[in-house]
Amino acid sequence: MTPRRLAIPCILIFLLLLSCVFLFFVIRQAWFVPLDESIRPAEPLANAAAATVAPKNKPTPIQQANQPSAIATPNLAPTSTPKALCGGPQVMYLLGIGADSRGDTYLYGLADVIRIARVDFVTPKITMLSIPRDLWVEIPDISDHYDITHGKLNQAYLYGNPGMGYYDGPGEGPGLLARTLEQNFGLQVDHYAAVNMQTFVHIVDALGGIDIYLEEDMDGSPVDDNTEDMGFFNAGQQHLTGEESLRLSRIRKRYSTFKREENQTLVMCAIKEKLLSPAVLPKIPQLVSAFQDNLKTDLTPAEISQLVCLLPKLSKENLLFASLPEEMFTAARQHDPLYNIYTAVLEADFNELQRYVQDFQAGTWPNQPEESSCP
Repeated sequence: MTPRRLAIPCILIFLLLLSCVFLFFVIRQAWFVPLDESIRPAEPLANAAAATVAPKNKPTPIQQANQPSAIATPNLAPTSTPKALCGGPQVMYLLGIGADSRGDTYLYGLADVIRIARVDFVTPKITMLSIPRDLWVEIPDISDHYDITHGKLNQAYLYGNPGMGYYDGPGEGPGLLARTLEQNFGLQVDHYAAVNMQTFVHIVDALGGIDIYLEEDMDGSPVDDNTEDMGFFNAGQQHLTGEESLRLSRIRKRYSTFKREENQTLVMCAIKEKLLSPAVLPKIPQLVSAFQDNLKTDLTPAEISQLVCLLPKLSKENLLFASLPEEMFTAARQHDPLYNIYTAVLEADFNELQRYVQDFQAGTWPNQPEESSCP
């Protein structure tokens, strides 16, 4: 083979290798890019660089010489940091939102379900806290629109969505809901994941439905002309489709918002059991890929992979579902400035709520599986 002919395949191999290297860096970069707008503004590069500069109050060499040596104070030796599993952080706080919109988009909709997941990658352990959607709260950053300063907690998500045009901050609806949780309860989250009703139905159906056990009948039939028919569910073992799972999760009129939270916990536990089944567990990455365009989240593919990796490592007693004590809340009515009506809300002592939130974030409450775990 002549040198010229030999050079042709060599050049092709070189170009192929170059393409592979380029593709690797493109994929790797996308691996760490949030799937949707981040809940927090990106830190400017200038600030990130400044973080590496030595602090202003760094001791001078003379000051360092006058300090006690490490040998003289052995008790100051650093302790080892527990290693997080699956390459994740030690703890991640995730805001989960079930939106009541049925379309494919997230332009509008209220937050029908609001849950905070504390994901402990060291233990491992996941604790989920349900926040009542009807709490009357202060909503920040939108007071220049219709003089709105307060509303129901689920309205913070609505007002932040792009269809309303009220909020210019990061993260759209989930971002404003996160800001509202922080403003009222000091509850800070790292990421969010929102799913609308139509996507929820499709996900459950993709899993082949779920199996639950109801201790009592659940009547979701209409109580008036303005109530949607959620159906009737008999006590006992049930296999539910996606649509049936959604309707059971939304039953409230004959019961209370707290009973609805219990039903939602039953559904989420059943989904967890299905995800961890030998037939479905290997398919989780494909399921995530199939539905990622229908979910709204600022998690990166790498962080989703960490969460998927953690699921099978959870023991039954380390998956807890918690609700704030029902006796903390009082039914009331407040004027809704958007619709100019008086609406039913929940009121509570926010100082007491904040104490529960602090214990939740510290991982000290709840600490027993009997309190709110999967059956």
